[in-house]
Amino acid sequence: MIYDYKSTMEDEENLAASFGTWDYVVFALMLVISAVIGVYYAFAQRKSQTTRDFLVAGQSMTAVPIALSLTASFMSAITVLATPVEVYLNGAIYVLSCLGFVLMVVISSEFFLPIFYRLGITSTYEYLELRFNKVVRLFGTVLFIIQTLVYTGVVIYAPALALNQVTGISLWGALISTGLVCTFYCTLGGFKAVVWTDVFQMIIMLAGFLAIIIQSVLLQGGVSVIFKDSADGGRLNLWDFDPSPLRRHTFWTVIIGSTFIWTSMYGINQAQVQRYMSCKTLLHAKMSLYINLVSLWVILLSSVFCGLCLYSFYKNCDPWTTKMVSSHDQLMPYLVLDILGDFPGIPGLFVAAAYSGTLSTVSSSVNALAAVTVSDLIKPYFSLSEQKLSWASKGLSVCYGVVCIGLAALASLMGGLLQTTISVVGTLNGPLLGLFSLGILFPSANSKGGLAGLVTGLAVSLWICVGAQFYQPSPENTRSLPLQTYGCNMTTDKNNLMNWTNYSTQASYVTSAEQGKAVDRPLLADYWYSLSYLYFCPIGTLVCIVIGQIVSLFSGGRTLKPEPGLTLTKEDLTCYRIYKMLKGKVTGNAGKLDLVMENEKSGKTNLAYSDVELNITNIQTSKTLA
Repeated sequence: MIYDYKSTMEDEENLAASFGTWDYVVFALMLVISAVIGVYYAFAQRKSQTTRDFLVAGQSMTAVPIALSLTASFMSAITVLATPVEVYLNGAIYVLSCLGFVLMVVISSEFFLPIFYRLGITSTYEYLELRFNKVVRLFGTVLFIIQTLVYTGVVIYAPALALNQVTGISLWGALISTGLVCTFYCTLGGFKAVVWTDVFQMIIMLAGFLAIIIQSVLLQGGVSVIFKDSADGGRLNLWDFDPSPLRRHTFWTVIIGSTFIWTSMYGINQAQVQRYMSCKTLLHAKMSLYINLVSLWVILLSSVFCGLCLYSFYKNCDPWTTKMVSSHDQLMPYLVLDILGDFPGIPGLFVAAAYSGTLSTVSSSVNALAAVTVSDLIKPYFSLSEQKLSWASKGLSVCYGVVCIGLAALASLMGGLLQTTISVVGTLNGPLLGLFSLGILFPSANSKGGLAGLVTGLAVSLWICVGAQFYQPSPENTRSLPLQTYGCNMTTDKNNLMNWTNYSTQASYVTSAEQGKAVDRPLLADYWYSLSYLYFCPIGTLVCIVIGQIVSLFSGGRTLKPEPGLTLTKEDLTCYRIYKMLKGKVTGNAGKLDLVMENEKSGKTNLAYSDVELNITNIQTSKTLA
């Protein structure tokens, strides 16, 4: 069936007008509740809050809230707004990221988590000093701070722009309110406030998706109709096994790329590691990752199905081609106001869902930035009391919150560079993942190899990313799917008549002038710069590992013996623990081996690291001698 939607030829002002009083009330209520959670934890911990309480919740958290917080922290408004549009434009093949999530959880929980938890570190980059040296740690810290600040600024600005132009919400009001609320509850309540607001915001995000899905299914006449429309339009393109690395999305690029990208976020990123460190035991920390896997699936599948709903409604009259919206990012808010505008408060729920994603990402980033700065740039160089460090953490949360708002304002001047900025930030994760992998998986890697690998990997990944912005990939590699306009109701006056051309036809053919330019394209543009953007992270990771290992072997790495506990051992693997437990049951020693992870506390499973900071000097001395 073809849904005769009421807004076919309405302008954006009429859509904005449908965002009523109750919608603003629902949106404001979400902000108020988030702030109240921060106030509650500020009063609950006002007498006894230490730096460790503020940054890692005193290591008292359990698996379920941490799992939901893990999901919410990287499910930003970009997920709510951009993933459905990706499906609308290019098909549902992105859903294969679900398989990448599985590999990411296994790698993160088995290879990275045991090391960080054993050491009891607050900042991920403390590990780099323990394993390599202070220079490598400082380099990694600065890279993380730059990346997080730029990304957070974009995350604040992007949804504000899209929602402003469709709903009429003030752009600057949205920017400032988002930044101030995040800064407020991060500063007052610390990490516990961040986690529990993430849980609340996760519920809001799911409620927003469900509202769209339920109404879409009712209006279109069932799930089968939506899938049939999507199949007819080529949107169910899941099994493309083309091995070419130049194709934007295939089975291989999505699974390999998503595995590396999400491992760089969940395996080593400070915002996520900080959550693992807040768990009371290693078992809770690992369980949080596996529970998080389920919630990641739920969010991704919901957003992908929303994309299919979007296509089912506008398959015959694309709002972007017909200039009803000025950018693709506005398609989801446009759909919400189109099909839910008659339900007071429901459009406001979607806006709250989009901003819940932003709040969770920004709060995670602000808290992680404060933790890294205190642990890596203040404690090693200044002798401060516990109370002063706690105040410094809160002060840094305020400062970083203000800086993020400022960068969001700067992003408003960047125009078309927003997408470029996000791509560049993504390339920074690959080399960092390679550096941590080098330290954890390769005992022969030394500080010279680590630094050489990081710098080389960063240079290569940025080279590809920047080159890809100057030389766009060819249409045969992107293969955008067609968008139609023949079903539009052209009942407007002469001044509003438009040229109803098919978007895919415009995008697929190259003008004679462009053909002339294509002849002058360097060879790298058709190969190196045309690699799928999902391969930027894997390339940075692999280059870092290969170069780092080569340099290490040629600079004395073969004789290096890292301190115990800094590299992965078979005892860290869950499969080995299960094997030992089963063997113990057979031999009658099960009592000593059963559920050993339940009693493993951060920083206490290895006696050498019961007080990590006191051992840094000894470890550094050992590395120097080696």
